[in-house]
Amino acid sequence: MAQPTSTFSSYDAVGNREDLSDIIFDISPTETPVLTAIPKSKATGTKHEWQTDSLAAASGSNAVIEGDDATTDASTATTRVFNYCQISDKVPRITGTQEVVDKAGRRSEMAFQLEKRMKEIKRDVETSLLQNVASAAGTDTSARTSGGLQSWVVTNQNIASDATAATGDGTDAHTDGTARALTEAMYEEVLAAAWTSGGSPSLGVCNAFQKRKVAAFSGNATSFEKREDRKIYNTVDIYLDPLGNEIRMVPDRFCPTDVVYFIDPEYLKFATCRDFRTWDLAKTGDSERKQILVEYTLEVCNEAAHGIITDLTAS
Repeated sequence: MAQPTSTFSSYDAVGNREDLSDIIFDISPTETPVLTAIPKSKATGTKHEWQTDSLAAASGSNAVIEGDDATTDASTATTRVFNYCQISDKVPRITGTQEVVDKAGRRSEMAFQLEKRMKEIKRDVETSLLQNVASAAGTDTSARTSGGLQSWVVTNQNIASDATAATGDGTDAHTDGTARALTEAMYEEVLAAAWTSGGSPSLGVCNAFQKRKVAAFSGNATSFEKREDRKIYNTVDIYLDPLGNEIRMVPDRFCPTDVVYFIDPEYLKFATCRDFRTWDLAKTGDSERKQILVEYTLEVCNEAAHGIITDLTAS
């Protein structure tokens, strides 16, 4: 059928209001499992230092003669380690006009942008904590960087045969080798090494691909169906190894795709020289600027408390 002659339709009109929803849809992930799980500590300088120590190896021949004079055992000094505080920021800038005009989905443009930037900077921090980057002191022309977790954990690790491990004090990065597929044997090896070292990791962190590999381990070989709710279960949320290590497996979108971490939250801290804060920046014209800033470092209290599997295939 044809439209009757002289019918006035929405195609002819020029005064119809736009149909713009007051909801802004954003599915960008904001979960930061490691930043949320580890405790905070205070850094009072740009070079944050702490000490580690260990006991002498256990001896099965510690037997002395009755009545003998006591022999002094040699003492060893603690190890002094450090990481540099990194500054991260986000700065939104909004014109005076944009702040006052009628907007869909938010009343204040500055408040809306600040909320977004706070989520973004937390994602940046989570990424920095888990990345394979060495610490750097910085200069007047280069930023300080906090050594990421992969540059620290070496005592309990499973790496490719042609990889070069980091020194283990945050001063250099791991050099990747030939990628291998994740196996349950790798899991058990690293967790056993952590147990032998005295560690008790309870948090496993990996990206989506490696989490799916964990779900395929032999202990979870048979997926099961719960008929009453029509669901098929194929997941490993808690991994219990032969030594009794109970690891809560958490997927982290900001974890490197080729790494699995085993973390003891008691021995990993988020040390802040300046905690997350916001302030106004100088006004230089018809716009408004605010800065969100955090100055922080990763305090790896004792790297032997944690474990790592590196050089994994990610596809």
